[in-house]
Amino acid sequence: MAVRPKSPDFILFFAVIALLSFGVVMVYSSSAVSAYVNFDDSYYFLKRQLIWVTLGVTVMLVTLNVDYHVWRKFAKPTLLLTIVLLILVPGFGKVVNGARRWLGFGSLYLQPSEIAKLSMVLYSSASLARNQEKISSFIKGVVPQLLILLVIFGLILKEPDLGTALAIGGTVFILLFTAGARLSHLTSLGLVGVTGIIAAILLEPYRLKRLLAFNDPWADPLNTGYHIIQSLYALGSGGLFGVGLGRSREKFLYLPEPHTDFIFAILGEELGFIGTVTVILLFFLFAWRGFKIAISAPDIYGSLLAAGLTTMIIMQALMNIAVVTASMPVTGIPLPFISFGGSALIFTLLGVGILLNISRYIHDK
Repeated sequence: MAVRPKSPDFILFFAVIALLSFGVVMVYSSSAVSAYVNFDDSYYFLKRQLIWVTLGVTVMLVTLNVDYHVWRKFAKPTLLLTIVLLILVPGFGKVVNGARRWLGFGSLYLQPSEIAKLSMVLYSSASLARNQEKISSFIKGVVPQLLILLVIFGLILKEPDLGTALAIGGTVFILLFTAGARLSHLTSLGLVGVTGIIAAILLEPYRLKRLLAFNDPWADPLNTGYHIIQSLYALGSGGLFGVGLGRSREKFLYLPEPHTDFIFAILGEELGFIGTVTVILLFFLFAWRGFKIAISAPDIYGSLLAAGLTTMIIMQALMNIAVVTASMPVTGIPLPFISFGGSALIFTLLGVGILLNISRYIHDK
C-alpha cells in the first residue's frame, strides 16, 4: 500500500520564508544607494529580487509536491548537463568582477556552478544509495564519488570560484560520512583535501594575498584588506540594536558588494547584534529541521538527499558569515535566501522544495 504524503515540515517552511523576508528587506536597504548611482533607480535591485523570489517560491511549491524519488532518474542527466555548462564557461562565459562564471545572453544569465551544487547532491545521493554495500571499500565506494567531484571541483576552480568548489567538496564529504564510509578513509581524504586547498591558494597570487590580508587586513587597508576592514566597521557600528533600518553608512559606496557577498555586514550595521543573531538562529532552525528530516526519512536515498541539501545550504551560510566576520579569508559566496541573486536563489529554493517533499514521508514529525 502506497504511503500517503503528510503535510510538509511547517517549521522548516517558516524558517525559509522568514529568511527570504529578511533578504528582500536587506537587498533593498543595502542596494538603494548603488542602484541610484549606477541605474538612476533606487528600486533597481529590489524589483529584480522580488521577481527572483516569486519564481523561486513557485519552483519550491512545485517541487514540494513532486515525489522526491523522481529525482533519482534525473541525477545523471543533470550532472552531465552541469559538466557541459561548466566546460562552456571558460570560452563563452561573461566576466564579472574578474571571474568568468556566467552563461547567457542579453539580460538573462545563470551560474552553472549553482546548478552544480544541486546536481552533485542529486548524483551523490542516488549513487551512494544504490551502492550502499560498497561504501566500506575505498576503491569501489569512495573513489567513484571522488572522480566526479574532482571534475566538478576543477571546472569550478578554473572560473575561479574556490568558495563554491569548497562548499561542494564539503557537502560530498558529509554525504560519504552519512552513507557510512570508513573514518580512516575520510581522515585520509581530509588531509589530502587540506593539502590541495593550500596548494590552490599558494599557486594563485590573489588567493595568497587574500590569505595574508585575512591574517592582517590593516597591513594593506586600501587593497587586499579593504573588504574585511569595511565589513568589520559595519558590524562594529551596529552595536546591540543597530543604527536603524535603512541608515547604514557603509552602503554609501564604502563596502563593496553590499547587497550580495557582504549583505550580512549591512544587516549587522542596521539591525545590530539582535538582527544578526536572529538570522543565525533561523539558519540553526533550518539545520535542525533539515537534519531531522534526514534522520527520519523512510529510505537511505531520502536520508542522503535531505542531508546533502541541508548541508549544502548551511555550509554556504557558515562560509559567508565567516568571511563577513573575518573568521576566514574572503571568498565570493552569497548568503542563502538573503543575498541578491537569481540562479542561486532559484536553485536553492528548488532544493528546499525537494527537502520539504521528503518531510512529507518521514516516520515521525
